Amino acid sequence: MGSVLAASSPSPPPPASSGAASPGLTMPPGFGMPPVSPVIPPTGVHSGQQQDAENPLPNPGAFDECHRKCKEVFPMQMEGVRLVVNKGLSNHFQVNHTMLLSTMGDSSYRFGATYVGSKQTSPAEFFPVMVGDMDSSGSLNAQIIHQITNRIRSKVAFQTQQQKFVNWQMDADFKGEDFTATITLGNPDVLIGSGIVVTHYLQSITPALALGGELVYHRRPGEEGAVMSLVGRYTGSNYIATLTLGSAGAHASYYHKANDQLQVGVELEASTRMQDTSVSFGYQLDVPKANLQFKGSLDSNWVVGATLEKKLLPLPLSLVLCAFLNHRKSKFQCGFGVTIG
Repeated sequence: MGSVLAASSPSPPPPASSGAASPGLTMPPGFGMPPVSPVIPPTGVHSGQQQDAENPLPNPGAFDECHRKCKEVFPMQMEGVRLVVNKGLSNHFQVNHTMLLSTMGDSSYRFGATYVGSKQTSPAEFFPVMVGDMDSSGSLNAQIIHQITNRIRSKVAFQTQQQKFVNWQMDADFKGEDFTATITLGNPDVLIGSGIVVTHYLQSITPALALGGELVYHRRPGEEGAVMSLVGRYTGSNYIATLTLGSAGAHASYYHKANDQLQVGVELEASTRMQDTSVSFGYQLDVPKANLQFKGSLDSNWVVGATLEKKLLPLPLSLVLCAFLNHRKSKFQCGFGVTIG
């Protein structure tokens, strides 16, 4: 929610890695203060100030990541046969080939490339990052991500469709000690006076509670409007509860980690424009000894889905089986994927 151009960013690998970068760009982990010898605090006001300085509020992360932990539990839908080949040419450059054979849609081939710079901001992050992929028709998706300072990160993303610009956006994230602020400018056109501006703000109220908001303003000839929504997230020892409320509807999610093998998630989505409400339940089961990962889901529309991923170690090979069944529409969809590298 809040992104005008959905695209994933690669997570830069450490310098010694010889494989391809794994998808998904995470926020830089925080650095804790080194242990010091105990000191008897003075009484009065200074004692409270010293206690606050020793226990600062954590950074809450990005606004877009509030529901992410719950969404990762649900299986991803796939149809047909998909073959992905990843190849690391160096510590800074990787390429990948993706071939999709489908019976319901058009078959396609995509070539992707990822470049990771040498500026290290954390043990697992390097900048700048440039990632892009192009399909057989000439359509291009590309992103450039750079950590300008320790607190400011910028991203430029654009999308073309057969040599014509379709979407492009610019993001700027400011990460404070206990808050994160983001501004996004999408498809700006000064000549006709159109564009989209999205602002996010997320603040840590307590170590477990974070509150924030989102404001989306869009304008084009003959039309102008704004949509605002508020979010609250509570993080426990093994669970995360999140609620988003706005004029467009409500979105609630609950994530629970039962143990190292089992994770579950529940989502409730209500749309005022579509006058529709849906509830989804998902779970993820990991079997490390067998290198297996199983994900399943069931929603109020009687759609049942599941994916099974098997890593064939020590070979750099992964197999994925996917199946979705819509009981209400009597439709069945299945897929098979192979990832090399």
